[in-house]
Amino acid sequence: MPTYPDPDSANVLEPACARCPALVESRERISWGNGPTDAPIVVVGEAPGAGTPDADRWRGGNWTGLAYTTRHSGRLIRDLFEALGYGPDEVYYTNAVNCFPEGPDGSNREPTREERSNCASHLRAELRQIEPAVVVTTGKHATRTVLEEEGVELDGFLDAVLDPIACPTLGVTVLPVLHPSYQNVWLARLGYDRESYVAAIGERLDALV
Repeated sequence: MPTYPDPDSANVLEPACARCPALVESRERISWGNGPTDAPIVVVGEAPGAGTPDADRWRGGNWTGLAYTTRHSGRLIRDLFEALGYGPDEVYYTNAVNCFPEGPDGSNREPTREERSNCASHLRAELRQIEPAVVVTTGKHATRTVLEEEGVELDGFLDAVLDPIACPTLGVTVLPVLHPSYQNVWLARLGYDRESYVAAIGERLDALV
């Protein structure tokens, strides 16, 4: 079981932010970035999910107010970094959009361009504050959102996985990885099994941090 983040580590940048009316309506809580503000690694997801309010602890950022605290993706990504030797004192977790974007069926929808734009200043503020060596983006949408801030268009996400991208405007190197919920679907297509994929992430991180 990965280490659960300290609730006091929530990096609350704009309490009661109301820039996006639809997100204010659908969220339970704002899911803030969390972890040490001098971390060498920042992990960026797309947006919090609906979460599981009746879970014992890992209820998800929509309920905990902490990014990457779901029973599935949150635990998977934190467990990955701890297995690679990067503990809670070395990784900061956040999202490109900090509120749950609810779709018609109650599950996640993709955040709109306006919602991503409204939240971009929060992500930029986090990167200025933390000054990480590397930003790990989990999945296509998180990668696209971060690269848009650099003015880089993402042509094909799978081709970018594990390929470091220098982002001088942001002052970071971006390392795209598969979203933890879908990695088993795509590993074989990329020529990896689970063990070799994890080892490849570790090699890239060790070279960048």
